[in-house]
Amino acid sequence: MIICANKMEYPLRSQCQRVQKQVVVNGEKERVSLLFVKALVSRGSVDAVFQQMASHPQYLESFLRTQHYILHMDGPLPLPYRHYIAIMAAARHHCNYLVYLHSAQFLRVGGDPLWLQGLEAAPPRLRLLDHINKVLAHQPWLTACSHIQTLLKSGEQCWSLAELVQAVVILAHCHALCSFVFGCDTDSDFVSRSKSPNGTPPTYCPFDAANGNTNVPQSFATPSEHIRRRRSLDSSCDMICLKERIQKSQEQHEKREERHLQTQTLQQTDSEEEEEMMCFADPSRFITDPDFCYQEFARREEDHFQVFRVQDYSWEDHGFSLVNRLYSDIGHLLDDRFRSVTSLPSMHSSDLKRAIWNYIHCVLGIRYDDYDYSEVNHLLERDLKLYIKAVACFPDTTKTPVCPLSWALLKGSERIHVNLLIMEARLQAELLYALRAITQYMIA
Repeated sequence: MIICANKMEYPLRSQCQRVQKQVVVNGEKERVSLLFVKALVSRGSVDAVFQQMASHPQYLESFLRTQHYILHMDGPLPLPYRHYIAIMAAARHHCNYLVYLHSAQFLRVGGDPLWLQGLEAAPPRLRLLDHINKVLAHQPWLTACSHIQTLLKSGEQCWSLAELVQAVVILAHCHALCSFVFGCDTDSDFVSRSKSPNGTPPTYCPFDAANGNTNVPQSFATPSEHIRRRRSLDSSCDMICLKERIQKSQEQHEKREERHLQTQTLQQTDSEEEEEMMCFADPSRFITDPDFCYQEFARREEDHFQVFRVQDYSWEDHGFSLVNRLYSDIGHLLDDRFRSVTSLPSMHSSDLKRAIWNYIHCVLGIRYDDYDYSEVNHLLERDLKLYIKAVACFPDTTKTPVCPLSWALLKGSERIHVNLLIMEARLQAELLYALRAITQYMIA
């Protein structure tokens, strides 16, 4: 009888494990759906970048919270300034996808359409950011105290310290996000489908969340009613009403797609819409000195090429406290992003993740005295190193990065995890250079 009881126990245990697994999967589905609803509330859209990140809901939540805070919540900079700075940052890497999205957001929050004609049409205060934008995007080790001084002491056009810190955070955030966009090939996909039947960019599409075959809601609803509200991501809302609206929007989109397939013709937009689309899609008008780009960092005797040693200025001991003091709470949000991306459950070992992080910092001139860099060559195959460096340092020149051969063995979520590591490591590197320069200005 005992043997029989044991035999019966195994199928019961197996069934219990399946139920538990299903509960976990359903929980992840609900979490992803909730995150997308929150994105809809805060931005009025669920774009392709969020859909890529959705395979890691824990990280996506941290990312959404940070992005919502710097672009929509209370802060020293007016909302149109924030989105215009984001346009400037994305333009440095010719990222059509982000330039379009932030151009649309810029107009929805009341930005002057004339500014979208080009950088020369923007206010002088914004144009002053062009140099630090260029340096942080391509050669962040050149960021100097003199750049900070120029911005803070420019007569009537001067920036306050709090405004500058928020601007720097937005610049670094968008530069790093460009790396993720190109790494996941979102930009080339956007360009190839940028003329949809109704003149709207295809930023809404289904995404298989965490391999759970979850149909992520689609929405083409006009976001203007949401964008002007500075809501927290955790604000209460009528969930039932939102879900009904999302379902209705999805049905409307499916009908539009069906009509498009039947007619097989594109709906022509009027000349005014065409001009607006061209304005959104041309990043070159928002940059100067287009030949300025990434150069191999080399250790030289010149002071401005000295290696940035984390032991002298680190995020944990210096950057975090400074940015949190000058721009309330952003330090906690950024720190949560850095911790979240490195602690995600993954088939990548902690040593491999650290090798990726430290390699990116190394090619950007940042070194850790307590790290054995032979580990980088040992853990990262050559094609993976080439891919990481391209996406982190010059993503726009590759357009469609050549994926490492080893990626064929990885799940989509694992490849996205690598791109998230690249993005966050680059973000922290730019912040370290900018915050160190601000610190030097403050103690000078």
